[in-house]
Amino acid sequence: MSALLPPPPPEVQQLLARATRLETPCGDGQMVWHRWSPAPAGKHLPVVLLHGGSGSWTHWLRNIDALVAGGREVLAADLPGFGDSAPPLRGRDADALPEPVEAGLRVLLGDGACVMVGFSFGGMVAGLLAAQFAARAARLVLVAAPGLGLAVRNSITLTAWRHLSDPAERERVHRGNLAALMLHRPEAISALALRLHTDNTLRDRMKGRRLAYTDILARALVKVDCPVHAVYGREDALYRQRQEALAPALQAAPDFRGIHWVEGAGHWVQFEQPAAFDALLLALLETPS
Repeated sequence: MSALLPPPPPEVQQLLARATRLETPCGDGQMVWHRWSPAPAGKHLPVVLLHGGSGSWTHWLRNIDALVAGGREVLAADLPGFGDSAPPLRGRDADALPEPVEAGLRVLLGDGACVMVGFSFGGMVAGLLAAQFAARAARLVLVAAPGLGLAVRNSITLTAWRHLSDPAERERVHRGNLAALMLHRPEAISALALRLHTDNTLRDRMKGRRLAYTDILARALVKVDCPVHAVYGREDALYRQRQEALAPALQAAPDFRGIHWVEGAGHWVQFEQPAAFDALLLALLETPS
C-alpha cells in the first residue's frame, strides 16, 4: 500500500495475510497481483479478477473467500495505473491494458487458460483481452460491464473532491458519489465502503477515460469464442432505464450464455450483495463449457 495512506482496514489486512503478493513487469515499474490458493489445491482453472475504474483488487474484498472455499485459486490484480501497479507505457484507458495484463498472466500462468471475471472497467479489459488473446480465457464473466454503446455520458453527476481539504467534506462527497453510481441501498454505504472507495480513488492515475461510453466491448465480443456470462445489479444506475438493451448488445459474443440479475444491488453488485453474487458466480463457473 502507498506510504501516503493509513494502514488498510482490518478486513483488507486479514485477507492480505492469507495471500501471496506477486509482481510482473509493467510500464516503468511493476504490476501487482495477489494470489489465494485453496487447501487442498483445487482442480479448477484459476479465476482472474479484474477490478473497476478508480479501483483496486479490493473491489473483490467480499468475494475472494467464497471462491477459495469453493476450491478456486484466485488471482486479483491491481490493473496498470490503479492501486499499487505502475501505469502502462502508453494509453490511459481500457484498450491500453490487455497487453500488460496478458504479459503478467504469461509470467504467472505460462500458457495456461483461466476464467476471467471483470467488473465494470475491468470487464472491458477482460473482454478486450479475451478477444486479443483467445487461448487465455476459458470463460468470461462480465460484471456490470460498460462499453456496450448504452451508457450515456453525463447521465450520472459525480462531484469533484480533490480540491477539498476538510476530511469531513471529502467524506460527504465520496458518500454522495457512491450513492450516485456505485451502491443502491443507503445502508450499503458503510464505513468500509467509504474507506475502500477513498483509498482507491486516491491511487487512480488513469485520468480521462472515455471508452465506457463507446461500444468497444460489444465490438470485441464478436471475437470472443469462449462462454460469456453477464451479471448486473437490478438497480445499476448506468442501466436502470436500458436493461432491455443489454442482452442484444452482449449477444455479439458467439457463445453468450445470458444475463443474470442480482436483486437489491447497484453497480458495485459484488460488494452490495456478496452472498447472492458469490453463489451465482460459483454456479456459473460450474456450468459446462
